Amino acid sequence: MLYQLLKKPFFGSFMVKWRSPLTAVEKKEWESISVKSKSGGLIQGMFAKAKSKNPKATIVLGHPMGKEAKGYFLKRGYTNLLRENGFNTIVFDFNGFGESSHGNFSYFEDITAISIKAKELTPNRPIGYHGISLGAMFSTISFADKTHQYDFAIIESSATTLADFWVQFPFAYKALQVMNFSLPKYERKIAFQERIKEVKHLQSILYIYSEADTWVPVSMGKILQKNTNVPTAFWLAKDAQHAEIMKSNDKRAYQNRILEYFNKEALKGLN
Repeated sequence: MLYQLLKKPFFGSFMVKWRSPLTAVEKKEWESISVKSKSGGLIQGMFAKAKSKNPKATIVLGHPMGKEAKGYFLKRGYTNLLRENGFNTIVFDFNGFGESSHGNFSYFEDITAISIKAKELTPNRPIGYHGISLGAMFSTISFADKTHQYDFAIIESSATTLADFWVQFPFAYKALQVMNFSLPKYERKIAFQERIKEVKHLQSILYIYSEADTWVPVSMGKILQKNTNVPTAFWLAKDAQHAEIMKSNDKRAYQNRILEYFNKEALKGLN
């Protein structure tokens, strides 16, 4: 209850009862999964097999802030794109979002926990990750944890620090300042641009940003890329708003780049 109250200045309007965008027929293709996270939340997700006999890898999708939670990827076609091109797919809700119970602010623990579940489900396949905004920011900390099971990742539209993101929202920013003053060690623990220097196990990271993103500028992505201690690549959309490349004129090129990256890295992981 305490964390639920503390989260209200940041996520209060987004933490609502989740509604599945899937039809009754589509739901039959998905298996419900759950895992306990060190954040304290019970993380709820769904797993669907690739629409081919020999899956290349399993891809975990980490959603941005929003009422849609894991439904973000279902509604925008990410899951169909991946499954039709040979990838098992997992979507999940961060603690307090969608169907997941509340935990603390350590969303990176949710990302790590779901990676372990992904490996249990598909032990003989590489595990990839694609996080957007919220799902990208906290992945930088998960990747520094030696227990995570990811082999490669896309980090899309991640800010360099929480303060750099929330400064645009005065009330939430003031609440963050109070929290940072009270918990200075935790502030340092979740400094994304610093923790990305400690990445473990990953073969590579692909950074994706948009020139038209007014919330998270390209310069933040360049800072993260510069600080990353594994091989990286950078792809830039032209006119997409924050976390909405799938709804932009860059959609086709974006999809092609995602598949190109995942195909290449999955092949490495299988060899």
